Amino acid sequence: MRILILFLMWVPCLCLSQMKTGTFSELETIQNKKPVIIHVYTDWCGICKIEKHAIEKDKDLINMINENFYVIQFEAEKTKNTIHFQGKYFHYLPNGNSGIHELALTLSQHRNQPVYPLWIFLDKNQQLLYYHEGIFTPEKMKQKLLEISASNQ
Repeated sequence: MRILILFLMWVPCLCLSQMKTGTFSELETIQNKKPVIIHVYTDWCGICKIEKHAIEKDKDLINMINENFYVIQFEAEKTKNTIHFQGKYFHYLPNGNSGIHELALTLSQHRNQPVYPLWIFLDKNQQLLYYHEGIFTPEKMKQKLLEISASNQ
């Protein structure tokens, strides 16, 4: 019976693909420059969870991302370390029992309260290519990634 339960717990993992992710500090040192995707999200965001599951199910999308982009997953309200990005230092801003990272506010067009999920696409020189707030379906993301890849050839 235990084996059956373990098998049933393991099977869903076969359907999901893993996106390779990095950090802001690694971004400064990587030699093979690729366009950058910064995904800003929170653990409490229901849309973020739905979107994550849909993206992880799309193996073609995950392969496209892993081969052609450098991805940073950035949890805006739980990341508390200081981040050095584009020559500046950004800090966590506590607010009672919660808080938000200063970089999330800087990256967002809504400086007081970011919209989650937030997707920011940068070229290999870290210049803004595309900004997307809210849910990003796998189909629309693939289309945008193909456009970005074609323009960065």
